[in-house]
Amino acid sequence: MNTLDCCLTLMLPKSIEETLVEHLLDHPEWMRGFSTVDVSGHGAAGVAHTTAELVRGASRRVKVQIIMNRVDAAALIEHLRETLTSAEVTYWLTPVLEFGRFE
Repeated sequence: MNTLDCCLTLMLPKSIEETLVEHLLDHPEWMRGFSTVDVSGHGAAGVAHTTAELVRGASRRVKVQIIMNRVDAAALIEHLRETLTSAEVTYWLTPVLEFGRFE
């Protein structure tokens, strides 16, 4: 297994969460696992999908975090760019100094 040296964070509309999760589960060669968290998106870039979101001033979003290898992250990003053509999906990479389990 490659060194786990980065964290890929994805932010996406709640409406495409299942599609993204299916893509991730179809490619275990790129990651060991991932976490998802429901969040609210605020700001000028947020798009309201429902009347409730418009009234609240926030959109329902999902944050996905994956600790992985930088090379695998690049491959996954390219795959998602080709399959999830949505300007509402954003991502960023951050370095991971250490990753482990309390075993």
